[in-house]
Amino acid sequence: MTQAPATPRANRRQHDREIVALAVPAFGALVAEPLFVMADSAIVGHLGTAQLAGLGVASALLMTAVSIFVFLAYATTAAVARRVGAGDLPAAIRQGMDGIWLALLLGAAVIVVVMPTAPAIVDLFGASDTASRYATTYLRISALGIPAMLVVLAATGVLRGLQDTRTPLYVAVAGFVANAALNVGLVYGADLGIAGSAWGTVIAQCGMAAAYLVVVVRGARRHGASLRPDADGIRASAQAGVPLLVRTLSLRAILMIATAVAARLGDADIAAHQIILSLWSLLAFALDAIAIAGQAIIGRYLGAGDTQGARQACRRMVEWGIAVGVMLGVLVVIARPVFLPLFTSDSVVKDAALPALVIVALAQPICGIVYVLDGVLMGAGDGPYLAWAMLLTLAVFTPAALLVPALGGGLTAIWTAMTLMMAVRMLTLWLRARSGRWLVTGATR
Repeated sequence: MTQAPATPRANRRQHDREIVALAVPAFGALVAEPLFVMADSAIVGHLGTAQLAGLGVASALLMTAVSIFVFLAYATTAAVARRVGAGDLPAAIRQGMDGIWLALLLGAAVIVVVMPTAPAIVDLFGASDTASRYATTYLRISALGIPAMLVVLAATGVLRGLQDTRTPLYVAVAGFVANAALNVGLVYGADLGIAGSAWGTVIAQCGMAAAYLVVVVRGARRHGASLRPDADGIRASAQAGVPLLVRTLSLRAILMIATAVAARLGDADIAAHQIILSLWSLLAFALDAIAIAGQAIIGRYLGAGDTQGARQACRRMVEWGIAVGVMLGVLVVIARPVFLPLFTSDSVVKDAALPALVIVALAQPICGIVYVLDGVLMGAGDGPYLAWAMLLTLAVFTPAALLVPALGGGLTAIWTAMTLMMAVRMLTLWLRARSGRWLVTGATR
């Protein structure tokens, strides 16, 4: 008996279940990551202002490194998901191992660079003489954990590609708890000061990496996949990551330019800008969770040769992105009077932030579309297009942002330029999604 084709409503329900099953745990794991830094700051802050300032500089450097190498997660997710869709689990895990080996090599290279140059790197950030000593100590010790941090990124990509976002959530929560406990014990119990905080973070990261490796190695043995490094596979992983690295560096440049322009406007404006930027990052977690689901789902559909399923999933995820963006925008407007006092009691800072927050709220539906389509194209392995699109966005944003002080604009004008940046991204991503050129099927792109 021939089975009746699924109705559009049934397809939507199926996509909804997949999106929720992947996005909700992914959101939890994303939120857990910045909690590491918050826990360290809360514990080190009681040692003194100089120690906290040193931690702030070193943490900014470490978070920058992690954001630069986030392609290890994105590229691995897409590559593994394709092979899952093609029904070749051994090859999927083998691909994941290539990404993990690449992470170890990059981590070792970072250690070689950071250890001797840590004082000079800290000085570039303009830290005071008292704070730079603590920042150098923290950075040198924490650098030893960078290979583990990068392995966590790559292994997270492996599990996402295998359609598993629950395990990363469990590991992230366990890592946060371990990090907090180790920090308290080593900073105060062992009286190691800021060095104890750094060692606690290193140990927690190594523990997380070990937990991921146990899961991946078990999967490899179960499916008969090789664990040995493969030069061709590692090279392929690196090549797939280069366009995403360009994309990430371009995005970081945009954020740095926006902050630099805000700093020229005065202390109140830069203070308000930092508050808004922290909220922007928090809102991004909710939207990025849908994008992560998109990476895994789209890669699987294309690996299975199902272009229609990929199109339908893309359309449904865009609808999710718009809906969540509208909801977040409404929450921003409603919560403005409550949100700002959590960060400042300065009325001048509040006055600068209030109108800019309205712009941020209006931008959220646009952000929802951007994050989702970004994830869809990553899942399709369309990295080169994403790189060129982000370079174009950077080229449009830079003069718009630099004109703000020249034309006498304030913080609201900067965030209007940020919204323009997101609108350009939305246009470039929508044109690509509409063209269908990203619908390349098969176990490899």
